[in-house]
Amino acid sequence: MTLPASTDSEQPIRKSAQRLRWFVQAFEEQAEQTSRETGTRYTVDHGRLAAVFAQWLKDFQAQKPERDEDKPAYVGFAAGLMLRTLIEMKPVSVAALPGGADTTNPAYFWPEGYLYVVFCLNVRGLVLEGDYHGEQHTSALLNETRTWWSFKENVADDPSLAMAFLDLFAGDEPQWSVPHLFRTGRIRGLADRFYKQETLKAVD
Repeated sequence: MTLPASTDSEQPIRKSAQRLRWFVQAFEEQAEQTSRETGTRYTVDHGRLAAVFAQWLKDFQAQKPERDEDKPAYVGFAAGLMLRTLIEMKPVSVAALPGGADTTNPAYFWPEGYLYVVFCLNVRGLVLEGDYHGEQHTSALLNETRTWWSFKENVADDPSLAMAFLDLFAGDEPQWSVPHLFRTGRIRGLADRFYKQETLKAVD
């Protein structure tokens, strides 16, 4: 995925991504690229897409960290918020799959979800690389249909789990316990240990 041509080269990517025009153009470019790569034809509801952006920006601002050291971690969190909102508001539908599409391939198993995930991962990676000199190393699970079965079933019950699955696909440690709550460093470590302890108690 390439950056939209309208991006101001003097402005951090994360700032450009907080503008509706940039978001819509980036999403449309991703849909076109994914369509070329997979042969799937998508239909985008631009009204819903604008509503996705408005809801995401509201959620993004609500937990935006003040400390600079927290901001790189917030990139992944913000991308997860976007994935959750896309899944909840469903701005994309599939017009047609290519002939003979292998539905064991994640791109065809859940084509809308696949587009959402690829878009969020690509924007996440661009911001990490362009603004924070970081790297994103996607997991092999991104291509594993069994993981996508779990992903689709779980987010149908709780869309916030999309945030944890995006971390999983991005090669990061998922936050399965209340993934919609941003936390970093020691606080996250304590919360994850508590979650594991409570899970073990429930199993016992």
